[in-house]
Amino acid sequence: MKNRLHALQVIAATALLILAGLAFGAPDALAGSARARGVSTSQSWLGEQVRHQLVMLPWYGVFDNLQYRVSGDNEVILEGQVVNPVTKDDAQKAVRRIEGVTRVVNNIEVLPLSTFDNQIRRAEYRTIYSQPQLSRYSLGTVPQIHIIVKNGHVTLEGVVDNETDRNVAALMASEVPGVFSVTNHLQVG
Repeated sequence: MKNRLHALQVIAATALLILAGLAFGAPDALAGSARARGVSTSQSWLGEQVRHQLVMLPWYGVFDNLQYRVSGDNEVILEGQVVNPVTKDDAQKAVRRIEGVTRVVNNIEVLPLSTFDNQIRRAEYRTIYSQPQLSRYSLGTVPQIHIIVKNGHVTLEGVVDNETDRNVAALMASEVPGVFSVTNHLQVG
């Protein structure tokens, strides 16, 4: 128990140091990496602001997948899937308020209402996050592995630490009864 508590304290302290580094050193670090990719500093800053606004949405959760792109003229294209139509509208409103955004194109898909899909969502969540190897991805307000269910078809989105975690998540997702297919879009990062 003490070891586990100590590990959690170390993780929390590390996260705080990383956040402090981003808060105080991010503009230079982001500018350097953005220039290396040929992206302007303002676009990089805008992308970070969009990401921040999207993860702060009150109804954004594990069963939603929000993605975005910033074009050369600071137009933001929103994509992905959400369970609740309010999340789609809130995402557009939040991004539209960001200074520098010229236009928002909202291509977010609202998933169909389905009791069957809701049962699969709950079962997928229990199955994936009950695995000791994957439980750490459930920490935080928005879990790292997103479970998208549409008409019995499951898509996993997000970022995991290694290829083994990626494969275990897909394997667990495919074991849920009633699932027609599993598409694994988890990235190793």
